[in-house]
Amino acid sequence: MPNVIRDLLEKQASAFPEKPAIIFQDKPVTFVRLKDDVFRLANGLIKYGVKKGDKVALYLPNWPEYVYSYLALFSIGATVVPFDFMLKNDELEACLNHCQASLLIAKYKEDVSLEKIKADVPSLKDIALVHDRKIDSFLAFEDLLGSGDSTAPKVDIADSDRSLILYTSGSTGRPKGVMLNYRHLTASPKAMEYFVDLTPADVKISALPLSHAGGLVYIQNCIFFAITLVLMERFVPVEFLKNVEKYKATCFHMVPPMYYALLSLKEFEKYDLSSIRWVNVFGAPNSPETIRRFKTYCPKAKLLNGWGLTETNAPNTVIPLGSDKIESIGRPAPWVDIRLIDDEGKEVPEGGAGELVLKSWVVMDGYYNDPAMTADVLKDGWFYTGDLARRDNEGMYYIVGRKKDMIKAAGQLVFPSEVEEAIHKHPKVKEAAVIGVPDALRGEAVKAFVVLKDTEAVSDSDLRQFCRQHLAHFKLPHTFVFLNELPKNRAGKIDKVALREIRD
Repeated sequence: MPNVIRDLLEKQASAFPEKPAIIFQDKPVTFVRLKDDVFRLANGLIKYGVKKGDKVALYLPNWPEYVYSYLALFSIGATVVPFDFMLKNDELEACLNHCQASLLIAKYKEDVSLEKIKADVPSLKDIALVHDRKIDSFLAFEDLLGSGDSTAPKVDIADSDRSLILYTSGSTGRPKGVMLNYRHLTASPKAMEYFVDLTPADVKISALPLSHAGGLVYIQNCIFFAITLVLMERFVPVEFLKNVEKYKATCFHMVPPMYYALLSLKEFEKYDLSSIRWVNVFGAPNSPETIRRFKTYCPKAKLLNGWGLTETNAPNTVIPLGSDKIESIGRPAPWVDIRLIDDEGKEVPEGGAGELVLKSWVVMDGYYNDPAMTADVLKDGWFYTGDLARRDNEGMYYIVGRKKDMIKAAGQLVFPSEVEEAIHKHPKVKEAAVIGVPDALRGEAVKAFVVLKDTEAVSDSDLRQFCRQHLAHFKLPHTFVFLNELPKNRAGKIDKVALREIRD
């Protein structure tokens, strides 16, 4: 069987030997060096004892070593288990014990005890430390890298072999590990090839965590399309714009809150963003007009919106290049079948809202070691996403909310996204998020959390009156809570679980 990642590394190193594959902190890594370092690490891991199918966990910041580790492990047919660098001891131990990883490649952190993790995870044979600290009982990443040669590892890999276990939650109660196979590694590149037009001339900037599916897509773009990846350790809006200007970035993808953070900068207008060809926002933006502001400063840029989940190897739908329907998530790729169904499993009529269910080879193999949870979402070959959507007469889809987040106020259904969109229309609002809360009279009431633009002020009564112009009475927020910022997870998405814990 072909070894896709190994073969791609050799192909791009041969075609573009001196071209930067990665730029990190202004230091380039050429495709030849990337290939050589990845193969050295792969052979070092084999020499250490890592075999095809072994589960190896990664706990690192957005460093080139994260990229090397992914690609080296993929080159030898291992199963990669990437973790968010923000996770703490209990979360890490829960996930490591759940997946039974045999090796952890990690960076030392003051607030995380790797020694305790090693003691509390029986399956963990060793921890390999990257940079800046030596612990006698642990391996050194540099030793693994230095012990192997740069010849291509001779490992055959089947499409059905396990490539990844991606944890979508750090919960200590019930970790949820998405199982992906080696064929799945081609899903996102195949979608990018269909929906957009990446070439080796492109430069993409990633500030998404590499532990997340959206961050992994950037690595896939790099080796499948020979683009240059400008890697940022974390998302800092001003630094992001500086990098766009400095490296003449041509495209990138983000979640909506990242765009809002960029657009709210006072300095936004001073940067030269003319190199950008397209930008992609994933997930339904609740302020399409705000995102359209990019057009003013990126005259050549096309604005895209798309959709997909970790479980479905995003992107699965994207609006056509050149379309102005940024509110829509677009149409599916030809190999993806989508239906919208009601609670009885019947397809909803055109224009009606229903749960989006999906069938395709891109869907995960299941949740690791959890057949019951897998059976809840995979039924007769269809994946039940939990997202509510509608379809227009042109076949374009629109996300209207999460099934579990839908609010039932006084017997009427309210989608949080439409309330958020209405609040966002207010010129003084920077961000908004809406949830349903228990209410003795209504069953549930609409509660809105609002972040205002710097130096702006508005009362809840003024905001409620503004919303009356855009929303039916039963959709109006019963309560407004003003915050300095909305809580977000590491992928930049608004954390509505955290919002529910905020008291007025």
